[in-house]
Amino acid sequence: MGDGHPECAQRLDAIEDRLLLTGVGDALERGDVPLATLPQITRAHSVAHLEHLEELSQRLIADESVGGPAHALLDPDTVLMRYTVLAARRAAGAAIAATDAVMSGEIENAFCAVRPPGHHACREQAMGFCFLNNVAIAARHALEVHGLERVAIVDFDVHHGNGTEDILAGDPRVLMVGIFQHPFYPFGDVDHPAANMLNLPVPAYTKGMDVRELIEMMWMPRLEEFKPQIIFISAGFDAHLDDDLGQLRLNEHDFAWINERMRGVAQRHAKGRIVSMLEGGYNLDALATSVEAHIRVLADL
Repeated sequence: MGDGHPECAQRLDAIEDRLLLTGVGDALERGDVPLATLPQITRAHSVAHLEHLEELSQRLIADESVGGPAHALLDPDTVLMRYTVLAARRAAGAAIAATDAVMSGEIENAFCAVRPPGHHACREQAMGFCFLNNVAIAARHALEVHGLERVAIVDFDVHHGNGTEDILAGDPRVLMVGIFQHPFYPFGDVDHPAANMLNLPVPAYTKGMDVRELIEMMWMPRLEEFKPQIIFISAGFDAHLDDDLGQLRLNEHDFAWINERMRGVAQRHAKGRIVSMLEGGYNLDALATSVEAHIRVLADL
C-alpha cells in the first residue's frame, strides 16, 4: 500500500522467517492457492463491488505506460495498487482452498498467512486495509458448497470485524463471536448486534487475563450450545501489547490460550476442523511470535 504503510509485505516475511528459525515450518504442509472466482466472491459481496475494484485496477494498469498514478485511495488508510485485486482474490482463494482441504479430511486445520486482510471489507465497501472478506467468503463456501448447517466465526483483533458482521448478520447458520477494543476504529454500532452476533467490546489497556475471563464466560457457552461444524478464525495479532496500532495488552501466550479453547470446541463438535485467516498485526516481531504460538496450537507442537 506504499512506503511506510503498516500493512506491508514485510509482515509475511517476518512470519516466514520466524517459522523457519523455530523449525515450526518443517511441520507444516503447504498447499496451492488459486484465485477466488466471481461466483465464490459474490456469495459475500455484490457484483458491483467487485466490478468497481476491477475497473480501478485495470485503469491503473492501463495508465502505467504513460506514467499515470500507481494507486487509488479508497479511504485515508486503504490504498488500491495496480495488482491489489489480484492479491485479494488470491487471499480469498487461500481461504476457499483451506476450507476444501479441511472438509475433505486431507488436513484437520489450516492457517492462511495472507495479505490483504479481510474482516473490515463489507458487502459493498472496501475499508480498513481490506478489499474482499476472506472469512465471510469461506464461510459462505462451507455453507453453500459443502452443505454445512452451522459455521462459527471467531474474530480476535484490536479492531471490530465490522465487514464480517455486515455480510453475515442475521444468517442463523452462522455464529460470530468477536472481541476488540472499543471505542476504536471502525467506530460502528457494536451494542445492538443481530442475534447471531456476540460482540465483546473492551476498553483500551485491557489485559490478557481479563480477555480470557470474558471469553470463558461469554463465548464458550454460546459456542458449545451452537455446536459448529467448522470454525473460521479471523486472527488479528494487533491486540498485542507491543503493537502501536492499538492499546490492548495481550501477548502471544494469550493468543495461544484462545486458540486452545477454540481447538477444544472444534474437536468436540467439528471433527477438529478450523480454518484460520491472518488479519491484523503490524509490529513485525510481535506478529511473528504470535503467529508461531497460534500455529503451534493448531499443529499440536
